[in-house]
Amino acid sequence: MDLHFSRSNGEVDEMIDDLLRRVDVHHPGLVREMILSSLMAGQETDYLADLKLMRTTMKEMRYTNKVFGPYRQRKKVTIFGSARTEPSEPIYQKCVEFSRRLAELGYMVITGGGGGIMQAGNEGAGADNSFAVNIRLPFEQDTNPVMENSKNVITYKYFFNRKVAFLKEAQAVALFPGGFGTLDEAMETLTLVQTGKNPPIPLVLIDDDNGDYWEHWFQFIKKILLKRGLISGEDFSLFTITRDVEEAVQVIDEFYRVYHSSRFVKETLIIRLNKALSEEQVATLQSEFSEIIEPGSSLRLTEAFPEEKDEPDLLGLPRLAFEFNRRSFGLLKAFIRRINSF
Repeated sequence: MDLHFSRSNGEVDEMIDDLLRRVDVHHPGLVREMILSSLMAGQETDYLADLKLMRTTMKEMRYTNKVFGPYRQRKKVTIFGSARTEPSEPIYQKCVEFSRRLAELGYMVITGGGGGIMQAGNEGAGADNSFAVNIRLPFEQDTNPVMENSKNVITYKYFFNRKVAFLKEAQAVALFPGGFGTLDEAMETLTLVQTGKNPPIPLVLIDDDNGDYWEHWFQFIKKILLKRGLISGEDFSLFTITRDVEEAVQVIDEFYRVYHSSRFVKETLIIRLNKALSEEQVATLQSEFSEIIEPGSSLRLTEAFPEEKDEPDLLGLPRLAFEFNRRSFGLLKAFIRRINSF
């Protein structure tokens, strides 16, 4: 029989309803659609490898939510960098200091769980303030000794599930020097923030003391990408390069001084705030950032939208809403920094 998400499946709908009552799930309407999706996949897909991929993806994402769920209220910083960095190297010690400072301010860190910079991040924050989201590889990726006995360890089969965890759970990303994987994560994070597929977050590129890594990368994107018109000048607002640990920590912490988080409800961008803005401050923002606001729209103070009820812990926060042009994400980061100046 053909299955549909509408309630037109007769006996199958009744059996699913009975199953949901028996196991007492949260949000049964959504779980019903997940069950139907699985049944449809079983009907439509006879290629076993494809079904295995869907199954494993679901299992990995379920476990990701289980591990991170108890820490939803704590801000987290994902740290990327080379697995080959030795503890004796200055950049390793810089990462230890950086993650220690984050933990002192109440942040948790997320690393890939391996050696090198990943181990340094877990070492500085300590196992109680860390997550290790590992990947099965034939080399250089055993769980580091800081995290090997922690309950906050996830080992993924698929890179794409791991990548979701790195960004979905993080309120900031810090990148230390690394190889192809680090550059991949840097470019992916930039792309997702630049296109609005990831909410705006601080992206901090932490260089060694003589600037031999990220500053060379910066010259490449400035002299090649910008010169050819492949990126725009406002894209440089998407990231910060620094050699100083305290500056890196400050960039992250100050980003959330007034700004809390954001989301879209249809065409409206909702900026959630840690404290309310005055009408005068809103007028200042309207004047200074009119180019990111769609014609005919204006900044307005508001309460939570009905569509935000899926995040009940955030409903009490004050809000600023407007129709964003969905292009100027570099300027949106500057807009958030201006909010934080009030």
